[in-house]
Order: sequence, then C-alpha cells, then structure tokens
Amino acid sequence: MKTSQRYLSLLSVIIVTAVFFSAIQKSETNVSSNTDPETQTAITYKIKSLKLPENLNLAGERVPVEIEDVRERMERELLVNTYWQSNGLLLIKRANKYFPVLEPLLKKYGLPDDFKFLALAESAFIDETSSAGAAGMWHFMRTTGKEYGLEINSNVDERYHIEKSTKVAAEYLKKSYNRFNSWTLAAAAYNAGNYGVAKRLKTQEVNNYYDAKLPDETERYVFRILALKEIISNPKKYGFVFEKEDLYTIEKTRTIKVDTAISNITHFAKNYGMNYKEFKILNPWLRENKLNNKSRKMYEIKIPAK
Repeated sequence: MKTSQRYLSLLSVIIVTAVFFSAIQKSETNVSSNTDPETQTAITYKIKSLKLPENLNLAGERVPVEIEDVRERMERELLVNTYWQSNGLLLIKRANKYFPVLEPLLKKYGLPDDFKFLALAESAFIDETSSAGAAGMWHFMRTTGKEYGLEINSNVDERYHIEKSTKVAAEYLKKSYNRFNSWTLAAAAYNAGNYGVAKRLKTQEVNNYYDAKLPDETERYVFRILALKEIISNPKKYGFVFEKEDLYTIEKTRTIKVDTAISNITHFAKNYGMNYKEFKILNPWLRENKLNNKSRKMYEIKIPAK
C-alpha cells in the first residue's frame, strides 16, 4: 500500500512538472507569435561588440591598440569582416586551398608567413582583374609586373602564375622592408607605393605606419590584413562553423615542360585527360586558346598528377 502511494505521488509530481513546462513552452510560443517582427529579431539575433586581442601583430610587429585611433580602425575591419559572414566563410574556404601553396613559397623567398593574408586581402583568391587593371593573386599592375620581369601580353600573363608572381611579390615587399625597416610599412607601400608612403612619412616627420596620415584605402589596408589573419586563425571564436570537408582543396598536379608553340590548347588538354576549362584552372597565366612561343621559351605547364 505504501509502495503504491509512493508511485502515485511520484506520478503526480511528473504530471505536474510536465504540465508546468508545457505551459511555459506554450507561453513562449504565444509571445513569439504575438511579437512584432522587429522585436522578435532583436530577441533572436545579436550583433556583439568584439574584444580586440592584446597580442595583435603583423609579421611580429605589434599593433598599438591602446591608441584610440588605432583601436577604432582595427575594430572597424574586424567587425566588417566578421559580420559579412558569407564573404568571410568563402575566404576561409579559399584560404585552405591556397595557403598550403603560398606558405612554402613565402618561406623560400624569405617573406614572413603573414603576407599570405596580404595576398588574400588583395585578390580574395579570385582570378579577376580589378577596375584599375591589377591582376593575379597578388594584384600586380601591368607596369609593375613587367618591371620585375613577368611576361605580360595578350597570350601569356604571368601575373596569374602563382609561383612566379609570388616570387615577384616577395622581391617587392623585401625591397620596401629594406627601405622602411618595417614589415607594416612594407605592407602599406604595397598598396600606396614606396614613393607615396615615403613622401608622406617625410612630410609628417614620422616613421611608423600607425602615426602616419595616409590615403583612406591605405589607412584601412593593413587593418584589413590583420582582421583576416585574426579571423582565419580563430574562425570559431568569430562564429564561423564548418567541417573540414567543407573547405576547398587544390588538385594535385605535376608539371610538363614545353618549348614549342601550342596551336590549340583545347586539343592539347584532351591529350592529358582534361577539357579546356580544367586546363585553364590549372594554368590561368595562359590567356588564350594557344601558346605562341615564337622564341622557343621553356614553359612549365601543370597537368593532373593522376
């Protein structure tokens, strides 16, 4: 009898608890359904202020976030790139594809690893030409590319050649570093030019990026690089959720050497089990459906490793 009473008491508690939580859930549903869209959005969607890390640096050079102006500029780029979620996730995906290619090249050519984020900030790793005419992963202008030895014409444009353009970018940035003794200023000069940065530093009698008044784009430029570095290095911290298999990867390739003309790239590609599009993805520096090569120059062409 006592046992039965215990069971009845326990059953009563369970029923009362279930009714209580059901009432709460129903109440919340009613509130949600009766709440106007603006208020409902405010309840469910939060845009949070971001706390800046204390150890922010570019190539080991500290960012003085204790300076109010620096803090505001850094927060601007971090907020913009965090809450532009679709673009941020795409950049994370592409970084996984191209960073493994860039990292050994940067090391080979003596450039700090952080400059892979500069390349990402420049081109977003998209094979497009800017409105100003800058092209390739490192967004070289035609004149600058030619000045540093890249072949650029309607048939071949080595600004789109990852290995060769990275070598040139390293040469340019190291030259800037030797001039300013600062990787941060070298990055700024990549955007505004060595002469433009040097002239402003001299006029303003400063020698530090964070103390200089520079063109608007250049004032944002380094902070954009820093923001991308922070977000891509700590994606979950900034709300980016993904699985490893969601990220993009690059196809394994091998190279073949060609020192003759190719009259038809479509036919050439088919000989190696590719169509025209697949060939161009691997070799974007070939801009037409042919390779003229009147000088019998030796070119290295990528084909699938399989």
